[in-house]
Amino acid sequence: MRVLYMHRLDEPQRDGHTCLCTIDVELNEHVRMYALRLLRMRDGNTLLFAPNAGKRRSATFSPAFAARLTDMALEAYSQAAAA
Repeated sequence: MRVLYMHRLDEPQRDGHTCLCTIDVELNEHVRMYALRLLRMRDGNTLLFAPNAGKRRSATFSPAFAARLTDMALEAYSQAAAA
């Protein structure tokens, strides 16, 4: 599993959260996911969300897998900030 691309945003959202970046990830040789959003929530937590398809989420993740994806996104975001 790896990050293919990270686009830094740091954009405040209408709901008070901040979208730090979007990432594209390769889960394995068969599956890629695009435009996952890394949000810093109003309470300070950082969460990763799949894009919406209309008003519904296009994918959801188990808590353990979501934590792993979030860690990967935070690492890519931190590396870009340090560059």
